[in-house]
Amino acid sequence: MRHRKAGVKLNRTSSHAKAMFRNMVTSLFKHERIQTTDAKAKELRIWADHMITLAKRGDLHARRQALSIIREKDVVHKLFEEAPERFGSVSGGYTRIIKLGRRQGDAAPVSLIELTASEKIRKKKEKKKENKTDKKQAAEETEEKAEKKEAVEDQTDTETETPSSAEDQQS
Repeated sequence: MRHRKAGVKLNRTSSHAKAMFRNMVTSLFKHERIQTTDAKAKELRIWADHMITLAKRGDLHARRQALSIIREKDVVHKLFEEAPERFGSVSGGYTRIIKLGRRQGDAAPVSLIELTASEKIRKKKEKKKENKTDKKQAAEETEEKAEKKEAVEDQTDTETETPSSAEDQQS
């Protein structure tokens, strides 16, 4: 009987399952979304939520606990930098599972698990996009103004040259 045994077995030894979920949670935080089977995605959500909770806490002990699971230091650093501002105001629901259908080879149900973005992050990204488009528009406007100036200067140059050439013809 599996009374009070948390987590799914997935037909693996405990060491294999632990290693697999360590790799999966590292990949999830590195790429922000991964594709896997439904059962693995549901279990991975638990691991990811725990890591984000540690990252929100942000102290040295939490960082060391996260490093004991996520074995890449740069991924842990990225997580601890982004998590407080990305997930600071919410207390759960850090991941989203989207069912994709069945896998071609063995017809296993496949899902996409991804990290959700908070409203602040979305607004910042939208502002960055707006700023980029504003900068592009400003650059285009300055180019147009410069072209108009050059055209006006060319016209004034040709007008000043025309009378002098007419004087040359008369003499």
